[in-house]
Amino acid sequence: MAPVHATAVDAAHRRGGWSPDIDARLTTLESPVRDVLAPWLEALADADRITLVPDAHYPFHPSSGMVTDPAVVGAIVTLLERETDADIAVAGASDETISFDRTAEYLGYTSLLERFDTPLIDLSAESRTEEGCTIDGTPVALSIPERLVESTVVVVPSLRPTADGPVVGAMRTLAALVDASVASELAPVAATRVIEPAAALVDGTTAYGGEPVAADVLFAGAPSAVDAVASSLLGRSLETDTALKTARADENPVSVDGDVDFDRLRARIPDGDLPPADDPHPVVTSAYRVYAAVAGDAVPPQLEGGR
Repeated sequence: MAPVHATAVDAAHRRGGWSPDIDARLTTLESPVRDVLAPWLEALADADRITLVPDAHYPFHPSSGMVTDPAVVGAIVTLLERETDADIAVAGASDETISFDRTAEYLGYTSLLERFDTPLIDLSAESRTEEGCTIDGTPVALSIPERLVESTVVVVPSLRPTADGPVVGAMRTLAALVDASVASELAPVAATRVIEPAAALVDGTTAYGGEPVAADVLFAGAPSAVDAVASSLLGRSLETDTALKTARADENPVSVDGDVDFDRLRARIPDGDLPPADDPHPVVTSAYRVYAAVAGDAVPPQLEGGR
């Protein structure tokens, strides 16, 4: 297995804090995205259709580190349009509270991707296929959106933990889009093995570990490998993460190359709980208000009162 490739992101555009200027973020990210995905470009160039799967959910703003910055996805689209002839789309799924289209609008995906004529796909409305595999002797039945099986997938998770503690990562980002017949700890492994993503790129420009932190890093590799690195950065134990431990049972230790001081970065990322979905951190409310003022977009209803 190829090593995880990491690269630092120039933080000059932040000017001490979050930058609401998506053009500035996009410009800053184009070079590091190209660098971090370089080992996978040859394989991606052969794809007819590529589907990007970010960690995009409601109601957290990209400044919180709780969702993938659309500028990271925009930089990937820019690169793939230049290096491939593939049809490119960005996919997510509606949930019981809000449609994916509305989530994408709030996060800034819609207006950005219109520049590239890149469609947003709501996988909850897509046809599904039934697939199966066996994980440690346990048969697993999966219902998967056909697009994820029939296209080349690149997962783009944020750097954050789940509500239960383990890292969200690439495997759980994929598992959130499928229905599985097994307990949650095996579903991420099964989803990853059946979908077989070409690569995973972790958006660590802003990470969340109890508080948002400007981590200013991107790293890419195989899903289980980048999830192992993300677990280390957030201070999570691989041994207590059943999905990750199962996925990496027969793998060698992960090696990382690139220009990032991971020991220093690990020390900078705090260790804490997630913000509650119905009571976002004040930085999220503030960032959405700045974004809305600049972009002319709406502020999510539960943030309108502020605090």
